[in-house]
Parts: sequence; structure tokens; C-alpha cells
Amino acid sequence: MEFSLNDVLIQTDTESLSVQSLLDREMHHQQGIAVAINDIVVPKPQWAVQYIQPNDRVLVISATQGG
Repeated sequence: MEFSLNDVLIQTDTESLSVQSLLDREMHHQQGIAVAINDIVVPKPQWAVQYIQPNDRVLVISATQGG
């Protein structure tokens, strides 16, 4: 399966990949982040049950503190 993660093409042998599984694999920390698939925000309670489909565009953004 191919999909993009923050505009980087990802290829995986896995046919079934949840948002949570992707985050567990790719992100060092998961606090203060938001996830969107094809420009639609995925609420955190749905990360375990929302699956990435071929050619999806996944965007993960982190909140940053400024001052």
C-alpha cells in the first residue's frame, strides 16, 4: 500500500494500518498532535479504528508553544 505522510510517500507491505498503528510506528511522542486524512480531521478517540487507505494523504501536525 502507498500513502503520503506529511507529503512523504510511504510504501508498506501492510494492507491494514490504523492511524494509531501508524503513529506508534512513526512518531516518538503523541501528545499535542492532530491527524487529518485527506483534509478531514480524525478525532483522537477514532485513531484506533480509522484505517488508512491506499493513496490517502495523512497529515500529522504538532502543537508548538510560542511566546
